[in-house]
Amino acid sequence: MQYLKYIGVFLLIAGVSACEQFEDFNENPNEPTVVPADVLLPGAIRQSVNTSVDAAYLVGNNAAQLSAKTLRLEVDAYNWNAFPSYWDGWYRSLTDIFEIERIAIDNGNEALEGAAITLRTWVFSSLTNAYGDIPYFDAIDGLSNNFTPVYDAQEDIYADMLDQLERANTLLASGNGSINGDVLLGGDASKWRKFANSMRLRLLMYANGQLSNVDTRFASIVTEGAILQSNDDNVTLTYTGNFPNQFPLINLKTGDFDAVGLADASLTVMEQYQDPRLLRYARPNNEDFENDPSFIGAINGQGAGCTKDGASRLGVQYYNYPGLTTASQRGLPMAEGIIMTYSEVEFLLAEAAAKGWISEDVEAHYRAGIAASMEYRLVDLEPFGWSSFEDFYDNSGVAYDAVTDIWEQKWLAMFFHGLDSYFEVRRWYIESGASFDGIPFLSATCGNLNNDRLPLRFLYPGQEQSLNAANYDSALSDLGGSNSQNATIWLIQQ
Repeated sequence: MQYLKYIGVFLLIAGVSACEQFEDFNENPNEPTVVPADVLLPGAIRQSVNTSVDAAYLVGNNAAQLSAKTLRLEVDAYNWNAFPSYWDGWYRSLTDIFEIERIAIDNGNEALEGAAITLRTWVFSSLTNAYGDIPYFDAIDGLSNNFTPVYDAQEDIYADMLDQLERANTLLASGNGSINGDVLLGGDASKWRKFANSMRLRLLMYANGQLSNVDTRFASIVTEGAILQSNDDNVTLTYTGNFPNQFPLINLKTGDFDAVGLADASLTVMEQYQDPRLLRYARPNNEDFENDPSFIGAINGQGAGCTKDGASRLGVQYYNYPGLTTASQRGLPMAEGIIMTYSEVEFLLAEAAAKGWISEDVEAHYRAGIAASMEYRLVDLEPFGWSSFEDFYDNSGVAYDAVTDIWEQKWLAMFFHGLDSYFEVRRWYIESGASFDGIPFLSATCGNLNNDRLPLRFLYPGQEQSLNAANYDSALSDLGGSNSQNATIWLIQQ
C-alpha cells in the first residue's frame, strides 16, 4: 500500500550543463504543478463510488444474498480473501480527497472543506467496516515521509469519524464557499450537510452497543432535522454514459456479467409479496416485462444440492445485454452509483423508533422507507397486480408487525448499496446471537466452507505484510493473532 501514501509533485530536470545555475531555469507555464480542487473532485468521487459499485456487485449483494455468484464462488462459499482491489481503490481515492481538503482549508472554503470531510469519512467508514482496524490518522501522510502508518483501533476511528461529520455539518451550514466540480450533489452544500448527518445516523446504528449515549446522540441529529428528507436528497452518482462517466458494469464481457445472478433468497421474499422491485433487480427469463414475467433464483453456495442453473440475470439498468431488451427501451435510466438513499434513512428512523431512541411512529417510517425505495427504483405496479402503493402495502403482507420486518424491507432496499447490505446483515446476525436463526428471511449459504458462520470481516491484503510489516503484525495481534475472516472486530463485539 506504500504507493497510496504518496502525495507530492515530482519535477524532472534534464539536459542541464554543470555550469548552469538553478536560478536560470525557465518555468513552463503549460505544465502546472498544482491541480485545482474542482479538477480533482470529479475524479475522487468517481474513483470512490466506482469502487463501491464493484464491491456491491461482487461482494456486498452476494454476501447479503440479494444476488448470488454463478462463477468463482468464494463469496457464496464463505471462503473469503482480502478483496485487495477495494482496499487499493478506496485508499487511492483518499489521496485526492485529502488534497481537496487541504486546498479548501488554504482558501477558507468551508463548504468544500465540509464536503471533503464527508466524502473521506464515507470512504474510511467503508474500509474500517470491512477490515476492522486500518491505517486512518496517518494513512495519507506521504509529505511527512510516513509510508508505514499504524493501524488505528476501530473504536478510535469511529469516535473520530463521528466528530468529523459533526464538524462537516457546521462547516456546510455556514454558507461560506462553494463546491465546484461536484458531480455527486451538484455543488449543493445543504445536500452535503444532509449526507453528513444521515451518515452519522448510519454509523451510530452500526455501533449500537459499542458507543455511549447512542440513543441521545441519534435523537439530537433527528431533532436538528438536516438529514435526507426525500429521494431528491439521495447521495447517488448519475452516470452520463460516456467515458469516464459510465456505470462500472457496462464494460464487462457478457460471461463476466453472468457471473452474478438473482439470488433465490431475495426472489423468494419478493415473490411472496409480489414486490414490483423484482422487475428492476432482475431481467425476466422470458423477456416478458408486461404480462407474466418469470424468474429463477440462484442458491447462494456451492456443492451438492446447490443448483444455480438458469438464474435470472440482473436487471436491465445494470447492463446492456447484447440482443436483449435495454433500459432505454423500457424508458429507464442506467443504474446510479449509490452511497446513501432516503429509503435507508427512513429505515434507520423506523428501527430507532422501535428501539425507543426517538419518540416517533415506527410504522410510519417503515412504510415511508418502502415507498421511497419503490419510488427510487421507478417500479411498475401493473405487472404484479397492484393499483397503487397503498394497495401493495395494505394487501401484500408487508404491513409492519415486528422489528424483523424493518430488517427484511431494508435488506431489499439496499440492493447495490456498496458493502452496506452485507454490513447490515452482519449486524443483524450478531444481534441474533451470531446466528441466522433470528433473521427469518436468510440462512447460511448452501454447502459453505465456514461451518455455517457468516464471515465477519475481509482479510488484510498480502501486500501489507511486506510493505508495512510491523504495523500489520500489530494489527493481527489485536485480532487474536490471525488474519481471519472470523475474527471479531470492535464494531460487532458482543
